[in-house]
Order: sequence, then C-alpha cells, then structure tokens
Amino acid sequence: MKLGAFSVSLSVKDIHKSKAFYETLGFSVFAGDIEKNYLIMKNEASLVGLFQGMFENNILTFNPGWDTDAKTLEQFDDVRSIQKHLKDNNIKLETEADATTSGPASFVVLDPDGNAILVDQHV
Repeated sequence: MKLGAFSVSLSVKDIHKSKAFYETLGFSVFAGDIEKNYLIMKNEASLVGLFQGMFENNILTFNPGWDTDAKTLEQFDDVRSIQKHLKDNNIKLETEADATTSGPASFVVLDPDGNAILVDQHV
C-alpha cells in the first residue's frame, strides 16, 4: 500500500514559538500561512505541520499522491482504495471518504492506542 508523503501534525499552543523552535532544529517554512494559524515545516525529507487551535491532539498524516515536496506522484493508491482495504480488514474508521467520488478526500482512523491517523489526499 502506498500512503504517500508522511508528516506529523502537531497541535501547538503558540505557533510563533513553535516556528522559532523548529527553525532552530533546521526546519524552514515549506507551506501554510502563519496568519491562518498553520505552517508546514520541512527539513530535508522530514515534514512537521504546526496547527494552532485547529484540533485537540497530534495527528500522524499521510498524503497519498504526494511526495515529500508535495509534487504529484505518477502512481499512487487512491485514498478510497486504502480506506476499502482497512474496512475489508475490519478496521473501524472515525471518518470516511465518500467512496462514490474521485480526487481529493480524506479519512481518519485510530491506531490501537488511540493515536489519530489522517489519510489526506489532495489530488
């Protein structure tokens, strides 16, 4: 199964302090808008999303169809195909992508310890 680019999406209390901290670790702003309280920080192939006031807990994020530079991959597993695989294996989904659509969609699943995993396809 091809899940695409991986990042950790962090729920932060102060996006400006978090931005400065991750810059000290060698990350730089890759995408997002600090005025809208979200940034995607990048250091080589590592991605960390900083989100202030958007969700309660940290989230593991996969982006089918994207590489680590947010460039569209020629071949990838569609989010609905990944979702079907999980459902076929009796994995409970918290939210689901509409299986009758194509293109951008997402779903959320919790791992056995309650960690949220967002599978978020943008293409």
